[in-house]
Amino acid sequence: MIFKFILGAIGWAAGGFIGALVGYFVGSAIDGATTQKRIGSGSSGGGYSTGGGYSTGGGYTRRPYSTTEQRNSFLISLLVLSTAVMKADGKVLKSELNYIKEFIRSNFGDNAVNDCLQIIRKLLQQNIDVPQACAQIKLNMISSQRLQLFHYLLGIAQADGQVSPEESSLLFTIGRNLGLSEKDIRSIMGMFEPEKDPYKILEIDKTATDEEVRKAYRRMAVKFHPDKVENLGADVKKAAEEKFKSVQAAYEQIKKERGMR
Repeated sequence: MIFKFILGAIGWAAGGFIGALVGYFVGSAIDGATTQKRIGSGSSGGGYSTGGGYSTGGGYTRRPYSTTEQRNSFLISLLVLSTAVMKADGKVLKSELNYIKEFIRSNFGDNAVNDCLQIIRKLLQQNIDVPQACAQIKLNMISSQRLQLFHYLLGIAQADGQVSPEESSLLFTIGRNLGLSEKDIRSIMGMFEPEKDPYKILEIDKTATDEEVRKAYRRMAVKFHPDKVENLGADVKKAAEEKFKSVQAAYEQIKKERGMR
């Protein structure tokens, strides 16, 4: 059965546009599949996360979604937006599918791969309202998670070695609708360029003073720190570490070029 590995453990992605879109595939509303626990209800469960969205169903007390719910919501968001990115240039490449499969396998196990591929095949047949999907994600996902989601989408787009103009245009649209700044978008895009511009990655101009370079590095190190997404799973945190290393490498390159200590 499609979704058997995740049904009943979806968080905020169970509702709204994303829930309706994926719910169509399982033949019933996903909203009814998620058991909503409330703060102080005495229910035990999967370690609630303080780094994500909140349940607001039925007028009850808001509570943080569990780690599992947050992780699964991140996955569903990734499947929806990555499908839109893959369709952008009119062709779905094996390299793009392999990139997604590896993420799913690393984070959810082999059994989840086939279920997710079935969802992707069905999503490819649908017209995805990207702004509406992004609006739901922006409302429920903290900024560090949205940055990591965007980083993944860049990885999918360049899985074949290049990002097409159509993919680039859509990625900018996704980034803006996710609430990312223009500098954040260009910084993450810069991490995937063959010749990386360290100033673009640190979101500063080449005219920045040495002290401004140091401040920019400290700011980016906090923004992109892997610990901010550790509740989304080991593979997501590993990818965040790669992003963090790009920031460190950019800083070290500028320091070397300028002779900074």
